[in-house]
Amino acid sequence: MFFYQLKGELVKLFGKKRTYIGFSMLFTAQALIIGLLRFYPPAHRSLQHGIESEGFMGTDYVSMLTVATIMAFVLAYTLLPLYVALVGGDLVCKEMEDGTLRMILSRPVSRVRLLLLKWISGVIFSIVLVGALAAGGLFFSALTFPTGGSLFAQLPDDQNIGSANLGLFGFSDGMIRFLIAHLLMVSKAVAIMSLAFMFSCWNMKPAAAAILALSAILIDRILMEIPYFHDLKEYFLGYHLNLWQTMFYEHIWWWRVGESLSILTGLSLTFLIIGISVFQVKDIKS
Repeated sequence: MFFYQLKGELVKLFGKKRTYIGFSMLFTAQALIIGLLRFYPPAHRSLQHGIESEGFMGTDYVSMLTVATIMAFVLAYTLLPLYVALVGGDLVCKEMEDGTLRMILSRPVSRVRLLLLKWISGVIFSIVLVGALAAGGLFFSALTFPTGGSLFAQLPDDQNIGSANLGLFGFSDGMIRFLIAHLLMVSKAVAIMSLAFMFSCWNMKPAAAAILALSAILIDRILMEIPYFHDLKEYFLGYHLNLWQTMFYEHIWWWRVGESLSILTGLSLTFLIIGISVFQVKDIKS
């Protein structure tokens, strides 16, 4: 019965047209980035020059994996948080706004069970969206760039843990790291979705729940980027949200991956528990 009910929640979620806005915008952004990098000469030369300025052959590293990784860094900071927050904020608030929760809870199903089903459907959406980000990046990059080239990744300074901010890998090693990075990116998407889901369990509009979640993430990011707080970076959520970036270091610090993954898992479950606790005492009839 649990999986039958979960199927029903997934049908409702993926049956909404607005659910697919995230996928369409991700693919549109990827297509535009690829088109400009490949067919706008100054952009293509700048990409190649950036690699050569580090002392490497541009022809070896201007490849499908390099371009797909560039897009992953850009979109994981921008569009991915936006659309998982929108879906997370919509899961409970929207049905409460439409009045369908009254009908659902008139049936023999507990509030805890209902919210758990909705949260799991949000987790599945997050997994599918990250998978679309990875698949779209590889697909569009393969159309216009060499598919067998090496991977060149330039990492942001805020994730520096003692290694150089460059990642250089052959095709097979680079592909494995690229895929594992997106697998770890799921923890980022789920954490942000869970934060928006928590706000969705309160008395507010779906858009307000998403905006609150995104505002919290942005404030955390702003504080983390202030140089005076550099020593506190491990206490900021953004530091752990970007654990997927560690896959592009020459040496993977597995203790860092395990630490951040544990923290994000704990936070996601905490957001879920707080949301359930708030919803348990809510009067949905008013």
